[in-house]
Amino acid sequence: MRPRYADLLRALSDPDPRRVDKAYDAILFDRGEALPDLVEAYQRFVDEPVLRFYVVQLMGFSEDPRAIPPVVHALEDPDPLVRAEACRGLEDLRARDSIAHLQARLEDLDPKVRSAAEETLRALGGWRS
Repeated sequence: MRPRYADLLRALSDPDPRRVDKAYDAILFDRGEALPDLVEAYQRFVDEPVLRFYVVQLMGFSEDPRAIPPVVHALEDPDPLVRAEACRGLEDLRARDSIAHLQARLEDLDPKVRSAAEETLRALGGWRS
């Protein structure tokens, strides 16, 4: 991971919300440029669900189709907030090819994940009532 992104990603867990916002905005500004580091960070932050949440959110905002496979992978994250954010990220990425994966989340044990999957499926045109 490049040092710039290592530092910014670590700052996302800082107790100072201003530092968190500044780091988040810096990564968001870089969008696709930060994507390889975001993918690596997701794999590294196994024990840090808040950081995985931020990473998945930033991948969703990247507007980069290369983010779709790692965000689809995050649909299987052990943390329900990360899984729900992965659903929303796929909507942001307009990932119509992920509809089957999203439909599987309709059976998720967590109601927030089910709701996020339904909303995303409706937005992507994959909802069948």
